[in-house]
Amino acid sequence: MCGIVGFTNKIPEAEQVIEKMMEAIRHRGPDSGGKYVDEDIAMGFRRLSIIDLSTGSQPIFNEDGSMVLTFNGEIYNYQSLREELISAGHCFKTNTDSEVLLHGYEEWGKDMLPRLRGMFAFVIWDKNKKELFGARDFFGIKPLYYTEMNGTFMYGSEIKSFLKHPGFKKELNTTALENYLTFQYSPCEETFFKGVFKLLPAHWFTYSGGKLSTGRYWEISFDADEGPNLDEWVEKISETFKDSVSAHKIADVEVGSFLSSGVDSSYVAAVANVDKTFTVGFGEDERYNEIGYAKEFSKYIGKDNISKVITAEEYWDNFPKIQYHMDEPLADPAAVALYFVCRLAAEKVKVVLSGEGADEIFGGYNIYKEPDDVAIYNLIPRPIRRCIGKCAEKLPAHRGLNFLIRRGKDLEERFIGNAYIFSEKERKSLLKITTDAPSAKEITKPFYDKVRDKDNVTKMQYLDLNMWMTGDILLKADKMSMSNSLELRVPFLDREVMALAQRIPKKYRVTKENTKFAMRKAALAACPPLTANKKKLGFPVPIRVWLKQDEYYNKVRAAFESERSKQFFNTDKLVELLDQHREGKYDNSRKIWTVYTFLVWHEVFFS
Repeated sequence: MCGIVGFTNKIPEAEQVIEKMMEAIRHRGPDSGGKYVDEDIAMGFRRLSIIDLSTGSQPIFNEDGSMVLTFNGEIYNYQSLREELISAGHCFKTNTDSEVLLHGYEEWGKDMLPRLRGMFAFVIWDKNKKELFGARDFFGIKPLYYTEMNGTFMYGSEIKSFLKHPGFKKELNTTALENYLTFQYSPCEETFFKGVFKLLPAHWFTYSGGKLSTGRYWEISFDADEGPNLDEWVEKISETFKDSVSAHKIADVEVGSFLSSGVDSSYVAAVANVDKTFTVGFGEDERYNEIGYAKEFSKYIGKDNISKVITAEEYWDNFPKIQYHMDEPLADPAAVALYFVCRLAAEKVKVVLSGEGADEIFGGYNIYKEPDDVAIYNLIPRPIRRCIGKCAEKLPAHRGLNFLIRRGKDLEERFIGNAYIFSEKERKSLLKITTDAPSAKEITKPFYDKVRDKDNVTKMQYLDLNMWMTGDILLKADKMSMSNSLELRVPFLDREVMALAQRIPKKYRVTKENTKFAMRKAALAACPPLTANKKKLGFPVPIRVWLKQDEYYNKVRAAFESERSKQFFNTDKLVELLDQHREGKYDNSRKIWTVYTFLVWHEVFFS
């Protein structure tokens, strides 16, 4: 696991600049660094040594030195690909997975990408063609950003490295701010930094002669197979997941596992047979502390559990640093808990396994039950439901009205993912500035269009796989782990696991009885029944409680009334949200945290 940076070389001090850019992401790879600079390109690399510890340093060159590679990630099927390439006549200088990418690109070009099994973001420079080729993994586990400014094309694992380049112009993208207020993360291709873009998951790019081209090499395709029965699907899940975990354990260093009280991380820890599990929690309230469960489960599987109770002071004091590492604001309170569990694990191991992705691919979120739960209400003709919903929207907020409002809308109108913070009307009222931000429906429409013929549960999963998982779940997984120089691997997010999951009928994914129905049955073979059927918590955080306490209420109020806040927001409305929450009128905690997170992030990067 590493960090990469680079730029087309149009400046005389390229050596010094690439060194500064590398230093900005040293946390991603503290073990060593390397660079390649010529009259056309500067490429930098920071290494966290996991595989081939002695000879796996980068950049890596092909046989004649005409191609140069820098790579962040792991290729789990590199050994079989290596044998195939050796048979085709390629000569390897190392035993690392990185070199497989270089020779694979020589042999197959872009067609190499669907052959890979792993997580990756890499760039290859072809000296003869004077062309950059880069790609990002299937699900977007590893990040890759790019921008073109002042005649220079830059790329990197983290945006903060661009700030060290003299040609980079730092400017806030206010459109991203308005979108973020609804989604709690940055949902579009352009980031919070104007002119800086994310390479989308399962995409490649080429840059040559000042022209950028991008394309997609893989697509999730749900196509239910009604043939196998439930027991057969459970057996297939068990076999495929065990194979994925085995592949994800390939390393020349010790591998650990995160453990909450949910089935996903428990299933991973049990199947992986790691020596150590890691857990964090808050206080003694079981709603916010899963340590007791984790210790019991670790004892059940015969492993050591290492845990830490996070204090409120630690949480709030570390928050600015966490937003720095995030690059873009992310208002998911669990990101901070993830930071601490990564820090805890990094004291003992270099690699951990985690349960991200299981909910999206197997249908695990409780909201996925909504279409079946309200099936009777849906018998009411759609025009009548819409009329009732519009009337309910005009009434004062009251328990039960939200149901009528949501059911008065089509799925494509009401579901944008697992977070829906501020509506378009609310965010317009809150913002002092004017932007050209699209509506949430405009952002989600391209994804809904691709699954228009599917059932509602599948539509929700598809949207989350392409938006929520990449924009929130995997963003915090990468940034929080790498901020602690820790490699986080996600065996659920595997090409083979996805190929299986997208064939499982909806009736075996989400039922009235439970979510992730078939997967939970598979987990029963490795976990006690209590675990396999337990409701998901996932390192919960008591933000709503803290915001009612004087110390943190005053801290947030000061931020809301600051000059910084006044640049963007109608601050009286922010204070009103805060006071309503403190008085117990409404639970505004997620709305408050979304705005506060942005203000902290903005202070870190624009003060």
